[in-house]
Amino acid sequence: MTSSYPSLTHALGEALVDVLWFIDGSEDEQMAPDDAVKVLEGVARLFGTLSNDQQQELLALVGEMAVAETDPARRTFLEEFPEGFGLIADVS
Repeated sequence: MTSSYPSLTHALGEALVDVLWFIDGSEDEQMAPDDAVKVLEGVARLFGTLSNDQQQELLALVGEMAVAETDPARRTFLEEFPEGFGLIADVS
């Protein structure tokens, strides 16, 4: 089996974004809201500890995912991801 990902980092980055997309969109019956917030905030804190180069790599990956996304709701999530997870400063 041949991987469609150029690297393990790329594959894991996409997997993490997929999990965050699921958690962000979960209904109360799927996941307790407090638990969802804890997970999302924990990941945002982790992103804050990444080096600038690592953050730029993640931003590039999420940007590529947004460009390729055909689901409008998921594309919006991906476009808002960098600001929502503290990878870029609030631009408003």
